[in-house]
Amino acid sequence: KMKKVILTMLAVAAMSATMQAKTVKTEIPVNGNCSEMCKPRIEKAAKSVSGVLSATWNLKAQKLTLVYDNTKTDTTKVQKAVADSGHDSGNIKASQASYDKLPGCCKYRK
Repeated sequence: KMKKVILTMLAVAAMSATMQAKTVKTEIPVNGNCSEMCKPRIEKAAKSVSGVLSATWNLKAQKLTLVYDNTKTDTTKVQKAVADSGHDSGNIKASQASYDKLPGCCKYRK
């Protein structure tokens, strides 16, 4: 009987461990031109997604370093939010309408 209780407790512990939030760090390519305007816009868009813990865009690398809870969001949702702000993000391109709203200095498409 004791063995069964212990096995049940182990099974419950294993299930609760897999259900806990998993923090993931990843990088997403994001196009932009400047640190003054593009960087805050990109980071704000990424952080607007529920579950994103931090977002830091690097101009030189053209990459967004993202830390998020994968039980609440995924990279596709973040890429869509960033694309909606006018910046191509990973496989998701900003619509022409979103891109056209960017200030002239932020237009990265040639």
